[in-house]
Amino acid sequence: MLGMTSPTLIIGGTGKTGRRVAARLQERGLPVRIGSRSGAPPFDWEDRATWAPALQGTRAAYISFFPDIAVPGAPEAIAELARVALAGGTRRLVLLSGRGEEEAERAERELIASGAAWTIVRCSWFSQNFSEAHFYDHVMAGELALPVGDVPEPFVDADDIADVAVAALTGDRHVGELYELTGPRLLTFADAAAEIGEAAGRPVRVAAVSEPEFAAGLAQHGVPADVISLLRYLFTTVLDGRNASVADGVQRALGRPARDFRDYAERAAAAGAWR
Repeated sequence: MLGMTSPTLIIGGTGKTGRRVAARLQERGLPVRIGSRSGAPPFDWEDRATWAPALQGTRAAYISFFPDIAVPGAPEAIAELARVALAGGTRRLVLLSGRGEEEAERAERELIASGAAWTIVRCSWFSQNFSEAHFYDHVMAGELALPVGDVPEPFVDADDIADVAVAALTGDRHVGELYELTGPRLLTFADAAAEIGEAAGRPVRVAAVSEPEFAAGLAQHGVPADVISLLRYLFTTVLDGRNASVADGVQRALGRPARDFRDYAERAAAAGAWR
C-alpha cells in the first residue's frame, strides 16, 4: 500500500483548479507530480501511452479532463484511466466533474464502477472564468457579449474546489462521496458583471447576443474552435435553468460555508486581476 510519502498525480496540474490543488498539497509538505504534457514524466490525454508512466508510484490522483469532461469521449477516457491507475496501484481517485452535463455524469458512473476509492467533485460555473479564462478579455473591455438571459447560476470559487479536492485526496472519510459544489447564492451573468465592476472600479456589463454572434466574437479573440464548441454547448444546453439552485457540497466536505462571489471579485480585484 502506497503511503503519504508517495506523490499525488495532479492531472491538469497547470489549470485553474489543478495548480491550486498542487499548491495546497505542497504547503502541507506532501509530494506532488504535475500531470501535463510538459510534466516529467509527461501526461497527455491524447496519448494513452503516457498514462501509466505518469501514474507509476503515485498514491492518488486528481483528475481534471481536458478540454472538458462534458465533451464526447470523456467517459471512455475516465474509465480507461481508472483501469490503468488501479492496475498500477493508484487507488484514490478524485474526479472534477460538471453540474448538469450528460457526458460528465456518464464519466462519474464509469469511475464509480471502476473499483477505485473515488470521490467526485461536481461543480457549477467557476467564478475564476471571469479573471483567469475565456471571459477575462471581455471584462477588460467592459462588456460581456454572451447568449444569456436571466437564468441564474450559483458560481463556485475555484479555491473552494481545491480545498474540497485536497480534503478528498488526504482524508478517508471522503471516499465514496459525491460533492456538488456551488456558491451560496444565485446570480445572473448580469449580476456577476455588476459585482465585478464594483470590485474592480470599472464599468462591466452584459450585452445579450445570439449564439452565432457569440461564437464569432470568441473566434475574433483567438479562442480555439473546440473551446468555442464547448462554450456554445454550455450556454445553450446547460444554462437552461437546470442548475438554478445552490448545493451544500462545500459545507458537507469542509464544515464551512462556500465562498461568496462578492468575496471572489474583491480578492481578484485586490490581486490586480483587472488592472
